[in-house]
Amino acid sequence: MIIVLENSDFANNFGAGSVLAPYINNTLVPMGVEIPLYFGTGHASLDNYIAMVSGQSPNPRTQGDCNDPSTLSPGTIDPSDGEAVGGEGCTYPVGVLSIGDQLSAAGFTWKGYMEDMGNSPTTARDTCRGPGAPIDPSAPPTTATSDKYATKHNPFVYFASTTGLTHTDGNSQGTQITYNTLAFCDANDVPLTQLYTDLATPAGLPNYSFITPNLCDDGHDVCGSSNPDNGLAQADTFLSQLVPKILAAPAFHPGGDGLLLVNWDEGEGDSTDCCNEQPGPNLDETAVPPQTPGDNEPPGPGGGQTGAVAVGPFIAANSPPSTVSYNHYSLLRSIEDIFGLAHLGYAGQAGLVPFGADVYTGAQPSPAVPETPLTWLLILPALAAPAVIGLHRRRRG
Repeated sequence: MIIVLENSDFANNFGAGSVLAPYINNTLVPMGVEIPLYFGTGHASLDNYIAMVSGQSPNPRTQGDCNDPSTLSPGTIDPSDGEAVGGEGCTYPVGVLSIGDQLSAAGFTWKGYMEDMGNSPTTARDTCRGPGAPIDPSAPPTTATSDKYATKHNPFVYFASTTGLTHTDGNSQGTQITYNTLAFCDANDVPLTQLYTDLATPAGLPNYSFITPNLCDDGHDVCGSSNPDNGLAQADTFLSQLVPKILAAPAFHPGGDGLLLVNWDEGEGDSTDCCNEQPGPNLDETAVPPQTPGDNEPPGPGGGQTGAVAVGPFIAANSPPSTVSYNHYSLLRSIEDIFGLAHLGYAGQAGLVPFGADVYTGAQPSPAVPETPLTWLLILPALAAPAVIGLHRRRRG
């Protein structure tokens, strides 16, 4: 289970100076392990979320938090590094996979839980609400503030392999789109309210959960406060309310196999990187991305040091802080290793280190095996063949 927060440096998030995050520092860290050397992979938001679930590096559109159905074209996979090549675009064509596609093909279950996604009074989508989601013409104009969902923080809806999203014309803006009537994405990309239902059901959690709070609860916006630093405090409060419910699930009891990771998409004010991060084939490393006035992040690669914290039965309480450097590509690689999946995009980069004994301080988890009939497993190599090709601001993003 991954909970992604927004736009905060390591110095704010951890340690004695982090007075705005008492739950993170005084409860979560002692329960597990702090990962100080965890880094974002870009600016602004969307490119970081895309990296976490697909290993794809930024392009000028994802780096600028685009929210339209323009597609990276042709988006063919370079077999040398698994990166989709095509210049710039918001969404990815069918041949570019996310970990959701990988998990489903291998017989595992997954969900993206998105807070407020079902609260829109104007769009016709309550689930799988992606770029250019159709407007409901019968919905009256509203000034409701209960919809603090951000499409750019929901990476799965940017992959046609997940959404079934198709184009009916070649325009990059205002393109008419059609959603897959098979409802694959609708079943897996759901409002956060579904998580509470799943937590209340024995064995109700999927194998993989990606949790995105709304723009208040992830710390992106300061809501109901005049203090510009209160974003982190809001996120800390959200965690203090949700995480105990997660840790009460059977997967997090002694003998369970749960893993909870809390991270941030990017830091503020720098583009520090780690792990020999590459800029990717579609990004001019010297180009300055579109920015909101007041933003001061230079171009990447790298999204700054944020830190992270991990908790679960494979992690001993009061573990010493990790001393190994990781980034979003490392996170994806670590998850793929847990589920025995191929490495997508830059998660397959030579020399990239997945989580090891510095994180799994209790015991190393064994690769998971889906509860799937043997006959299905025998034909998986044929069904998963396309995946082999893929081996290889504050108040802003």
